[in-house]
Amino acid sequence: MGTRLEKVIKMRISRFRLAIILCLLAPGLRSSGASTDVKTLAAAVDGHYNHLRSLEAEFTEVYRGGGMERTESGTLWLKKPGKMRWEYRSPKDKLFVSNGRDAWFYVPEDRQARKTAAKKLEDLRSPLAFLLGKTKLEKELQGLSLAPDVAPSGAGNVVLRGVPQALAERISEIVLEVAPDHRIVRIVIQDVDGSSTEYRFGDMKEDVAIGDGRFEFRPPAGTETVEDLGP
Repeated sequence: MGTRLEKVIKMRISRFRLAIILCLLAPGLRSSGASTDVKTLAAAVDGHYNHLRSLEAEFTEVYRGGGMERTESGTLWLKKPGKMRWEYRSPKDKLFVSNGRDAWFYVPEDRQARKTAAKKLEDLRSPLAFLLGKTKLEKELQGLSLAPDVAPSGAGNVVLRGVPQALAERISEIVLEVAPDHRIVRIVIQDVDGSSTEYRFGDMKEDVAIGDGRFEFRPPAGTETVEDLGP
């Protein structure tokens, strides 16, 4: 059971990383139809995340794979440097939270919490690298380009695609949908095994006041704690 749980956690953390990377960088994009200059968009993204301090958004996550489809939703909070909180409310409570030092994944129903050193998330180009201004979108997503063959969900939106270099063995493609107001409203992560995870974002609020306490976690009494802190 421990091995199975570990695989599930690693897969979910990888998807969290990718989603947070793109969510943080989203508001800097500019859309101008088919003539959109991708390099200009990437430069605008880089300029935006350099000053973005925090972000709050409602999200819906849809996983498709193995003949099944699972939809979950909740609220996401991000704060520089390296703080994040994914709070799932439907169909059941779940939590992924990091204070920049430690990352926790907690499912109350399972009465188990898994703890990982945040630096381990950085090793695979986690969102912390972006929060600290270490990388650029064009370098992170190889072959970043327009995706005219992918239908946007909203009128006037632009769709981009690229391959995350650090996760190319597991992720075949990332698709981003950018609305005219410069926000990414949808992210689709295509796995090499044919499965996909889609994130839809709404009610995004930038540079909101978020207390650091929101990114701390203490396992409730009776919760089994599994630690994977490493060296």
